[in-house]
Amino acid sequence: MITVPAGTRILLATRPVDFRRGAHALAALVAAEFGTDPFSGVVLVFRSKRADRVKVLMWDGSGLVLIWKQLEANTFRWPPIVDGVMRLTSVEFAALFDGIDWRRVQATREIPKPSVPA
Repeated sequence: MITVPAGTRILLATRPVDFRRGAHALAALVAAEFGTDPFSGVVLVFRSKRADRVKVLMWDGSGLVLIWKQLEANTFRWPPIVDGVMRLTSVEFAALFDGIDWRRVQATREIPKPSVPA
């Protein structure tokens, strides 16, 4: 499991990419097509055409890190295929990476305050 600190920008490319691309080719794609600096600490998530594989690209301060994952018996849950990028929270990303339907992850609206009996 990959943990990403809260507040980290996580961008999900909604259109599949060629999975033969390596870290530098994906970084160039992000800079050219999405206008995002891949060396800024943003986490970039890419999908394959079959939706069973994911690549995660990030800069850790000393180099590009490329993570590749393939689910054995299922597919990742992806938003509808449209051109562009969408943002994920760190909790949604963790669910996506674990193969859980991240669209069903909901933040707690309000934490109940304990009451003291009188």
